[in-house]
Amino acid sequence: MDIVVLIGRVFFVIVFLFSALGHLTQPKAMAGYAQSKGVPAPTVMVFVSGIVLALGGLSVLLGIWPDLGALLLVVFLVPTALLMHSFWQESDDEARQNEMIQFNKDIGLAGAALMLFAFFAATPDLGLTITGPLFTLV
Repeated sequence: MDIVVLIGRVFFVIVFLFSALGHLTQPKAMAGYAQSKGVPAPTVMVFVSGIVLALGGLSVLLGIWPDLGALLLVVFLVPTALLMHSFWQESDDEARQNEMIQFNKDIGLAGAALMLFAFFAATPDLGLTITGPLFTLV
């Protein structure tokens, strides 16, 4: 089972690590998009969100307090869904549909990250990790 969980962790974090790379290597483009969505202090928020994505993704991938890493991803995903993909504010049908898809993706990934948090926090011996969980759920 350890190897299956490790493969799942690798697959799960790929999207977050590539996104972190984009946030940290293309901050002007990302900040421009964030600004167009009304995000306050977009340049700072792009940098902060890139760091959160990298830390959360690497934590889950490497198994260094992976429960905390999963929570970091939830902390990124929920506000991102609400601020960046507010489909209910779109008047154009195609734009509304695209934003709804992105919103649902972020909420779905947040749910998966929350389940990973519970899994990691409730499983003292995770196998194939560097540390155990930071939190404990009994």
